[in-house]
Amino acid sequence: MKWERLLTRGRFGDKPGFIPTQATRSEFEVDYDRIIFSSPFRNLQDKTQVFPLPDQAFVHTRLTHSLEVSSVGRSLGKSAGEYLLSKYPNLEKTGITSSEIGGIVAAAALTHDIGNPPFGHAGEEAISDFFKFHPLGQVWKNHVRSEQWADLCNFEGNAQGFRMLVSKQFGLKLTYATLAAFTKYPRPSLISHRDVARRSQKKFGFFINQLADFEQMAAFLGIGKSSEECWMRHPLAFLVEAADDICYSIIDLEDGCTMGLVSFEETVSLLAPILKDKFDPEKLKNRTNAQNLGALRALAIGELIQETVEAFSQYEESMCKGNFDKALTDIIPSAKYLQKITEVSVFKIYRSKVVLEKEAAGFQVLEGLLSVFSKALYHQFYAPDRFSGQDKSILRLLPEDFPLKGWGEEVNPYPLIRILVDYISGMTDKYALNLYRRVKGISFPGS
Repeated sequence: MKWERLLTRGRFGDKPGFIPTQATRSEFEVDYDRIIFSSPFRNLQDKTQVFPLPDQAFVHTRLTHSLEVSSVGRSLGKSAGEYLLSKYPNLEKTGITSSEIGGIVAAAALTHDIGNPPFGHAGEEAISDFFKFHPLGQVWKNHVRSEQWADLCNFEGNAQGFRMLVSKQFGLKLTYATLAAFTKYPRPSLISHRDVARRSQKKFGFFINQLADFEQMAAFLGIGKSSEECWMRHPLAFLVEAADDICYSIIDLEDGCTMGLVSFEETVSLLAPILKDKFDPEKLKNRTNAQNLGALRALAIGELIQETVEAFSQYEESMCKGNFDKALTDIIPSAKYLQKITEVSVFKIYRSKVVLEKEAAGFQVLEGLLSVFSKALYHQFYAPDRFSGQDKSILRLLPEDFPLKGWGEEVNPYPLIRILVDYISGMTDKYALNLYRRVKGISFPGS
């Protein structure tokens, strides 16, 4: 892969030969602005990051988390861009700047959770489990192809995000570079062999009906394949991943301390090794715990950004050849300290009662919504003798633009189910819960 091509300003959906005329903003700033003003991004304000929203203490939502990841991503991308421009003087001839490279990473990082369903990762499992195990999900298995069934049984927020970013519904038309930097897992769900040594193959990054869109992006940017079924990562995707890793490691710990799940003293002991000689316990005196947490968090993130850019600079050539395929935060000097934070977070935060209760509720809500809508759709188009008045009422709750024509026994229903999953996964936590209560008769409109 060549940087001149990887940083091309072409935009998804533009006709061949189209030349951008934007003068006041770079193409990557346009990406950022379009994302900020999009409805899927706004919906992140009511989607859980880790904790249900408490009454007294501030904790992060998917929205605030995404904004912070984007901020870290911009710093990573700009610093990496300065390194690339000094190493490859020919890049300057393309007009690319370090700020634009930072803009690519910032925009991609802003969207990194845009495909996540309600209730966090529990929501992903709930959607997957519905098709794997629930009778009303299993009914579709014999109507779709094997690769389509693999998509349904393995809901993946990254793939859902790619689907949303290329969808005409939202009209984002992002640059190919931003789309590629977003795509941490450049492979489909069903592959014959997964190379466990390659980080980019840990999950999948697009559903099978977005394969042509992904191939178009990869061809435009000159992204090659690492195997017959998988592609190489765009090198900037490593920075997007690192920005997310840094933020959830440090900030989930901060939220856990704010919620009283991890003591202030233990939080300090976990962050201090990252700061090394910058840590001064004397400065913790005469300030509130909240003030100290903010200062320590900022210092830790700054140190991790520096270490990550150094690692990127060391392995950038190997990334372009497709030989390097690890998380940057796994190889930086502070990796062992991040691992310790993760271990404490899993035990004391992610498995805390308040988080587990939220996850349990999420399973019930999403399974319940999928059940009633899936049953109604299946009865109408694939078992009409069982289509009931209840089914008819349920289908009237679907969005006005939901495609309810053209389906039947001889028609593959995968696109129909995909759109149903789009609808449910795009809900906010609160909307999903309220709709579940109503379709289950637990509450009534206006109550």
